[in-house]
Amino acid sequence: MRLLPPAAYLPTAKGLLGNFVTRRRVFPFYASFKLTCRCHFGCPFCNVKKDRTDDLSTEDIKKVLDNLSRSSVLMTSFEGGEPLLREDIGELIDYAARCKFYLLFTTSHRKLLEHPLERYARNIDFLHVSIDEGHGNLDLFDLLDRLVNLPTQVSVQTVVTRDTIGALEDKVRRCCRVGANIVIIPATHMDNAENHFPDIEVLEKKMLHLRRKYPDTIHTPQGYFSAYVRRKCSSASIIIAPDGRLYYPCHILGSKGPDLRSTELNTWLRSAQARQLRGHMANCTRNCGWYQYYSIDSYTSISSVWEALRPMVVQGKRRG
Repeated sequence: MRLLPPAAYLPTAKGLLGNFVTRRRVFPFYASFKLTCRCHFGCPFCNVKKDRTDDLSTEDIKKVLDNLSRSSVLMTSFEGGEPLLREDIGELIDYAARCKFYLLFTTSHRKLLEHPLERYARNIDFLHVSIDEGHGNLDLFDLLDRLVNLPTQVSVQTVVTRDTIGALEDKVRRCCRVGANIVIIPATHMDNAENHFPDIEVLEKKMLHLRRKYPDTIHTPQGYFSAYVRRKCSSASIIIAPDGRLYYPCHILGSKGPDLRSTELNTWLRSAQARQLRGHMANCTRNCGWYQYYSIDSYTSISSVWEALRPMVVQGKRRG
C-alpha cells in the first residue's frame, strides 16, 4: 500500500480527534461513491438499477472528489452500478489518484480484459472484482491468476445469500490458491429488492472455519457479527448517490443530505441536520445487516482494522 504525502493524513487525524472528543462518529473515513446506477446485471438482492439517475458530468464528479479530498475521508471507493460503463472512467481514476485519499475500485464487468486494466491499476490502490451467483459471473474466477499480476491489491468481493453459503469455501479456496483476498458480504435486504439475507449464525461459523483453513485470505472483519447481534451501526462510512448527493445516515434508509458538488462535507457534518440524521441511525431498529467498510463501530478499532488489512499486507509481501 502506497504512502500518501504526510499532509494528506491531517484531515483524517483531525476527524479521529473530533470523534474521540465528542464520542460520536461525526467524521467519516470511508466513502463509497456510486458513479452510475447503470449495470449489466439485475441481481435480485440489489436495488441500484431501480433508482434511475442520470450520470453526473466529468467535471461534477471531480467537484465531489475535491470535496472528499478536503474532508476526513481516507479511502474513496468507485462503485455503481458498473463504473466501467462510464466513458470517462480512465480520466476519473487518474484524477482520484491525485487526491488526498486511497482509491478502491469495484467492478463486476464480465469483459474485464477488454479494458486497459494495466493502465488503470497503476492509479488504483485496491481493486475489488465482484463475483457471485447474483451477478452470474462466476467465470471471472478463471481470470484471477491474471488479475493478481496487475500493479494493485486484488480482492474478490462476493455477496452471500442463504442459498450460497455452501459454495463459499470453493470461492475462498480459489482466491487463496492464486494469492487474492476475498471480501465476504451478506446479502442485505434492500427496499424494492428480494430478501436473500443469510442465516447469520451459520455464516459466522462458516467464516471462522474458513479463516483457520485459509489464513490471510478473508478480510471481512469478524466484528461484523458481534455488531449485528448488538444492532450497532456507525456513520464513520458514507455513501454518495450517482446524483452527487450524500445518503445520510445510510443508503438503506434512503434519506439524503447535501449535494456534495456545492456543500462542504466536513462543514455540513457539524450541522443540526446532520446531528438529527445521525440520531435516526442510532434509533433505527431495522438491523438490516448492511455491510460497508467502517459502517459499524467495531471496524474503527485498531484490532479490526488490522484484521481487515492483514491479508492485503500479506498479499503485498508475496507479490513483492
